[in-house]
Amino acid sequence: MRWSPAEERPLSPPGDTTQTTDMRDYQTLVETVLTTGGYKPNRTAVDTISTFHYEYELDLAAGFPLLTTKEMYWESMLYEFFWYLSGEEHIRELRKHTSIWDEWADGDGHLQTAYGRFWRRYPIPDPSNRLPGEAWPDADHPAVNDEGTFDQIAHVLNSLEERPHSRRIVVNAWHPANAAVSKLPPCHYTYTFNVQGETLNLKLEQRSADIALGVPFNIAAYSLLLLTMAAQVGYEPGIFAHSLTDAHIYCGTGERGAWYDDHLEEVQARVAAVDEPEGYLEVRDWLTSVAPAEGEGEAGFDHIPNLLEQLSRQPRSLPTVEVADKPLDDLGVDDVTLSGYDPHPRLHFAVAE
Repeated sequence: MRWSPAEERPLSPPGDTTQTTDMRDYQTLVETVLTTGGYKPNRTAVDTISTFHYEYELDLAAGFPLLTTKEMYWESMLYEFFWYLSGEEHIRELRKHTSIWDEWADGDGHLQTAYGRFWRRYPIPDPSNRLPGEAWPDADHPAVNDEGTFDQIAHVLNSLEERPHSRRIVVNAWHPANAAVSKLPPCHYTYTFNVQGETLNLKLEQRSADIALGVPFNIAAYSLLLLTMAAQVGYEPGIFAHSLTDAHIYCGTGERGAWYDDHLEEVQARVAAVDEPEGYLEVRDWLTSVAPAEGEGEAGFDHIPNLLEQLSRQPRSLPTVEVADKPLDDLGVDDVTLSGYDPHPRLHFAVAE
């Protein structure tokens, strides 16, 4: 069933992955994790409510899927997006515009794992380390860089132009040996392009999904990637499909986080019983009145109260995005135009590091 972006309607039932034409899918994701997830500590010391495997689809024909139930940091996302496409392994330029990666960089701005490095410069084994019978591209392959690495984005463009019906148009940001020792290996680690008729689609696989902070950025960034790549090769942007393995909501540290271990069933029952948007605010007010206060310097690590606020907000019509008609490597932040974005006010969520 399809709905107009402005039409009021109840939340979709948990687990329903039917396409919609606004960002109600995100609210359904939040509600599903809150009502079906389990309490789960993790490496960050900020506890989570976590569930296994969730996926959904967004149709870019309905508008650009930039979250409207809170204002997004659009410009920061753009700088990060073009940093990915640059292939850089450091954040010396990126940190001038956003601090999102500062925590994971060394003093010189280098990262143990950088998405763009693998997108544009994936390592090719040295001939002395190759096993008998293995196939690897020669130096004259169109996607092999001068330094001997493999440009996966160039290979995607070449494949879409010469073999658009291929089922092998895959970009991989995961290197097992690197991931085994990296401070932060890729969360969104592989994606596949797929052509159907005159439409280009993209499916993203994500091993770890921070619902409040990360996922809205991931949706916007990969939708922009789909839109950009489609324009490069003359296709219409189609479906962005997103598969989450560990979909989680951070719920605080110390006593605040542990409180959910003992009271999660009651929280979930209250959320599940909501039948009008305002009811989520009542659950939020109850929660903040009975749960232990967040510790000093830890405000905002519990994402649940502000996610409940988002659930109470009516999603607004989606904006549109236009990308300048330029070669991919000539594009920059100023070449992307966002129009018609009318979000609700921003909400604070602390980053679990």
